[in-house]
Amino acid sequence: MSSIYDDEYYLPKLNKVHVFPSAREAPEEGLVAFGGDLNPNRILQAYKEGIFPWYSPEDPLLWWSPNPRLVLFPKKFKISKSFRRVLRNKGFEVRFDQNFEAVISHCSNVPRAGQEGTWLSDEMKAAYIELHYRGFAHSVETYYEGKLVGGLYGLALGRGFFGESMFSLMSNASRISLCALSGICVKKSYDFIDCQVETPHLVTWGATLIERNDFLDRLDDTLEKETDFGSWRDWSWQYDE
Repeated sequence: MSSIYDDEYYLPKLNKVHVFPSAREAPEEGLVAFGGDLNPNRILQAYKEGIFPWYSPEDPLLWWSPNPRLVLFPKKFKISKSFRRVLRNKGFEVRFDQNFEAVISHCSNVPRAGQEGTWLSDEMKAAYIELHYRGFAHSVETYYEGKLVGGLYGLALGRGFFGESMFSLMSNASRISLCALSGICVKKSYDFIDCQVETPHLVTWGATLIERNDFLDRLDDTLEKETDFGSWRDWSWQYDE
């Protein structure tokens, strides 16, 4: 493992070995290392250490573990009166792992306010699709009248779900997917949903910032528990007041 210097800290460069520096020693903004590759085994090792890849096409491959960390505790998902009315709409249906590739494709292509282009490169998408086929990566999909209109994807390890991205083609569609994920996580005794970095929507929906060391301690604990490995296609969820 080699490195580069800047004015503030020493940034390790990854080599072919899937070894990361300690996330606990990373700077506050969370940049842990650069380089390496998106081999699915390296990605899995990163998540087990509280680290995730995130970079723009013009940048080298960057690995992050920000402090603080945004986390949604499943029982803390907020359902407002107006959103409760949305959930009662019989036109919405939630499915799991029915169309992972479509979900990640939409996450890559749907424009977001204040962003140009996408961080989801073809190489990144291919890595997570491979992790899906291996039984680690999963999609939560919202359909309206049979059409995919929103969803999210991420990884399950231990009793933690590590969210990567979401999209919405219809108002509230991604929120419904997250609501369904939260409900399933409560049912299956998941400890947390990792949301990585703060966004206004996620905070409004109940996510909270915690110190990185707290997150890493919780991660260590959850990895000792059984992973829901394999397809989630047979899982089902319905809003229950």
